[in-house]
Amino acid sequence: MTDIVQRAGHAGTLAPERQRVLRNTYALLALSLVPTVAGTWLGIASGFNTWLAGSIWLSLLVFFGGAFAFIWGIQRNRDSGLGVVLLLAFTFFMGLMLSRLVGAILGMKNGADLVMTASGGTAVIFAAMATLGTVIKRDLSGLGKFLFVGALVVMIGAVAAIFLQMPALTLAILVLCLGIFSAFILYDVNQIVTGGETNYISATLALYLDAFNVFQSLLSLLGIASGDD
Repeated sequence: MTDIVQRAGHAGTLAPERQRVLRNTYALLALSLVPTVAGTWLGIASGFNTWLAGSIWLSLLVFFGGAFAFIWGIQRNRDSGLGVVLLLAFTFFMGLMLSRLVGAILGMKNGADLVMTASGGTAVIFAAMATLGTVIKRDLSGLGKFLFVGALVVMIGAVAAIFLQMPALTLAILVLCLGIFSAFILYDVNQIVTGGETNYISATLALYLDAFNVFQSLLSLLGIASGDD
């Protein structure tokens, strides 16, 4: 009987704790958009975006090397204030890397509208999937393995599409990326709600990468569609 009472008391404390993690995650995620926008603007204003376009191998090396180094550092320091600093630095770096795509889209006659549409679409997708992730109380941990494999396929396919220059492959990878990372939003929010993720810095990192990939895929698809008009 004592064990049952203890378990019931423990269960009662989980909900507020999970709400706190979710609240802190959303707050840090919103804050992370500031350095992302700043990095994108600086990348375009300084010409960094055109430098990236000069060498495919160099841009891939900078992107993957920088991204994995930041992610390793954030996870290693996720229980300290340094983790927040590294996360914000990472989002600035991702903004710089995004400047190549955004700069190319802004060079189109309706580029500003496309960027705004992609931003709005990302917000709608995020809100819808995050709401589903909150409403669904069942643990979706099993979905994580499937999504991880899908993310690997997207990453390998994206690199292949760069070198093979096959429009059909590029389009397929972008659609797959949009679907996979939209589902990742549902999964990552559900992990917080069900107690699978208890660290708000790690949770923010996961959701940021989800939203980043959704936006990048959506903007690329809009750019391709607009270019075909």
